[in-house]
Amino acid sequence: MKDIRQELANIIRERCYLRGSFLLRSGKQSEEYFDKYLFESDPVLLKRIADAMADSIPEDAEVLAGLEMGGIPLAVMLGQLTGLPCAFVRKEAKPYGTCKLAEGAEIKHRKVVLVEDVITSGGQVILSANACREHGALVDTVLCVVDREDGGREALAQSGITLHSLFTRSELMSAAE
Repeated sequence: MKDIRQELANIIRERCYLRGSFLLRSGKQSEEYFDKYLFESDPVLLKRIADAMADSIPEDAEVLAGLEMGGIPLAVMLGQLTGLPCAFVRKEAKPYGTCKLAEGAEIKHRKVVLVEDVITSGGQVILSANACREHGALVDTVLCVVDREDGGREALAQSGITLHSLFTRSELMSAAE
């Protein structure tokens, strides 16, 4: 890892890595957890993360779609850096107001890059990608900060989605060594 990446990995691990007993969204129990809100709520660190992620955005991307809730701050910061418009993708369309699945930028007939914080099994990303596709979006890429290396990359690939992670769990764990 280059020095800047190594430094960023160290900061993320030091601030966000927790040990204990945690129930993950996938339903699995884990003795370790990456508390993404600890980096998402720090504007200086969030900008550094987005700076490091920006090069992973495909050149033909038209919309950055932050997944509810953790992907939204990342998508907004990436939008600030790149000038790409953002959409905010709900887990399901709300039954009132606009009743939309994706708020903000239009996703229909556009190349949409999903943005997420941490990926474990990839289950919610696949559900969100499929929902966006049903609404006419062209989705084949997802960006995340941490890939927990728990099958998400493989599951996403089976759904035709390429995962670009800033760091894997292994990289963050070795950053402390």
